[in-house]
Amino acid sequence: MEDSRIIKTEYSEVMQKSYIDYAMSVIIARALPDVRDGLKPVQRRTLYDMHELGIRYDRPYRKSARIVGDTMGKYHPHGDSSIYEALVVMTQEFKKGMPLIDGHGNFGNIEGDGAAAMRYTEARLEKVTQEAFLSDLDKDVVDFIPNFDETEKEPAVLPVKVPNLLVNGSEGIAVGMATSIPPHNLAEVIDAAKAYMKDPEITTKELMKYVKGPDFPTGGIVINKDDLLSIYETGMGKIKIRGKVEIEKAKGGKTNLVITEIPYPMIGANIGKFLSDVAGLAETKKTQDIVDISNQSSKEGIRIVIELKKDADVKNFINMLYKKTRLEDTFGVNMLAISGGRPETMGLKQVIKANVDFQFEVAGRKYKTLLEKELERKEIQEGLIKACNVIDLIIEILRGSKDRAMVKSCLTEGKIDGIKFRSKESKVMAAQLRFTEKQANAILDMRLYKLIGLELEALIKEHEETMANIYRYEDILERRDSMAQVIMNELDAIKKEYGQPRRTVVENGEEAVYEEKKIEEMEVMCLIDRFGYVKTIDMSAYERNKEAADGENKYVFPCKNTGRICVFTNTGQLHTIKVLDIPFGKFRDKGVPLDNISNYSAEKETIILVTGQSQLNLYRMIFATKQSMLKVVDGGEFDVAKRTVAATKLQEGDEVVSVAILKDQANIVLQTAGGYFLRFPVEEIPEKKKGAVGVRGMKLGNKDFVEEVYYTQNGVEHPIEYKGKNLELNKIKAGKRDTKGVKPRT
Repeated sequence: MEDSRIIKTEYSEVMQKSYIDYAMSVIIARALPDVRDGLKPVQRRTLYDMHELGIRYDRPYRKSARIVGDTMGKYHPHGDSSIYEALVVMTQEFKKGMPLIDGHGNFGNIEGDGAAAMRYTEARLEKVTQEAFLSDLDKDVVDFIPNFDETEKEPAVLPVKVPNLLVNGSEGIAVGMATSIPPHNLAEVIDAAKAYMKDPEITTKELMKYVKGPDFPTGGIVINKDDLLSIYETGMGKIKIRGKVEIEKAKGGKTNLVITEIPYPMIGANIGKFLSDVAGLAETKKTQDIVDISNQSSKEGIRIVIELKKDADVKNFINMLYKKTRLEDTFGVNMLAISGGRPETMGLKQVIKANVDFQFEVAGRKYKTLLEKELERKEIQEGLIKACNVIDLIIEILRGSKDRAMVKSCLTEGKIDGIKFRSKESKVMAAQLRFTEKQANAILDMRLYKLIGLELEALIKEHEETMANIYRYEDILERRDSMAQVIMNELDAIKKEYGQPRRTVVENGEEAVYEEKKIEEMEVMCLIDRFGYVKTIDMSAYERNKEAADGENKYVFPCKNTGRICVFTNTGQLHTIKVLDIPFGKFRDKGVPLDNISNYSAEKETIILVTGQSQLNLYRMIFATKQSMLKVVDGGEFDVAKRTVAATKLQEGDEVVSVAILKDQANIVLQTAGGYFLRFPVEEIPEKKKGAVGVRGMKLGNKDFVEEVYYTQNGVEHPIEYKGKNLELNKIKAGKRDTKGVKPRT
């Protein structure tokens, strides 16, 4: 009998639904910011928790560990690391256009050093966060939703008064989508929001009169101004950024290039990589102009100093930095955010519209709440003023009543049963009283000092203020232009207090044109030892140390310093290396591993032949494989610019055994692992393209394979050692290609 509790369903359907649910959870609840407040859930929850804990800008700092623990326990049960990372980022001035948290302690630096552990650091809210992000939460301006275990309430969105999505930008990777929004200048964004309020039909181009472009906290120069309109209309595109370089005169007529601002994508570990890349330009002889490079950056700002030689072409060198390093970089824009509960790619106008609409919604709810409170206050004030005018009657009612309920029913409904009055007039007047319930409670709770003349005057004045507030709030709620003016006044106040001058320059920069200095062409000797270390030396040094060089190195051959060397491997690959990338120096210099300057991997492949590319152009090449496939290829086919190409086509399980330059060889001798030798003329091997497999050179027995390949000349002895005895290869009976071969007598 089947269990009725078991639901039978298609596995693929369950997986599909589960994956979609997971993807949407990541998109909505983790990775993407909300267009209204520009915050991801973890950021929103952290700020709200700090607000709830009372960690204000004007109060002492609190341990980050306390904030993280409280946030995780109440609102964000996804691990402490994500919460602390979000907190750290919100403190870093070099990442955020407007930091939201005031950090105390080591919160990392621009060069990529991480923050100290949360138990060592402290934090509190920034003033702007308190005033522009959290100030109206007590006025029912946003919806509160249950937390993960429904024990607490959290805001679905914070009542942020500025377009924070643009001001601080955002980066996040969801499932199948990612967001990348650059930071902008607060003052410019506020001006754009005001312009939209005044004219909802304003175009993106007109908005860009206010928002000039991104404003990165690291400064820099945006050099593709003309592309920004398309980016802001579609919400997608690429922004090109350059670092700022200043020229300083140094001692001895030298020039110092000082980098004071860097492209935004360079922050972190990329600064160290930039320094390495600049040093690499000198090491690989891309430039001879660098004397020294130093990173003098501090808390005050970036300062990377490159000392140049006297005769250096400064402009050309700067262009080289833009071309060869990350001093010119690209910021990929993808303005993806949650709008109306779903991810949407939005342009500049759409983001501002969404924020302005949100501002009107928040303001509407705020002033509705304030109006209700003022109306309630008005009701009570009017009751108290009326009560003061008939205070003698009220005292008489109080003295003549048995309990509070009797007094209250008299004040609200005029019931006088059971109350002792001094006179009939008082009884008649009491029966006519019609206070509201709230007024009655206020009268009963009123203290005697309120009957002092000055206090009564203060009450009347307070009532007048209340009436003025009511008229004002009603006007704001009834007229959109009045509400818009209130919102704009708030924006102006925020701009005045927190606005900063633009840091990033936006312009149409010229394409960096770098002219490589022509290197004097000369012939050098390339030396590669048995460990795979390579170096080049000049010909005179080689001649002086010829014997040692030939004895200590596996490959020794001449090449042009402007050319390339070719590395053929057993996997059929050809790796080319620029000779300029190979260290040039003294004979006793160690050199560098081939692995470091090419795609060759000593762990995965074995070198069969290394030679200069210029040599190959003059000759043909013979390829021989383990499965006895042979071919001749014109050396010119290997004159390639790519770092790695296939030198030959191999069958499954095959590998290259020999690659030789064909000069004056007359015969080829194939030796198998089984002890068979086959000698035949080289001319029997056909010429093929490098993409061909070749032809069979020798018939092989079961599990036999070609082990060695030899070349001989007619009439010239060519002895080898085989099984401890000398074997003269030219005395082996000559055969034909594609035969079995013979076993020599030993």
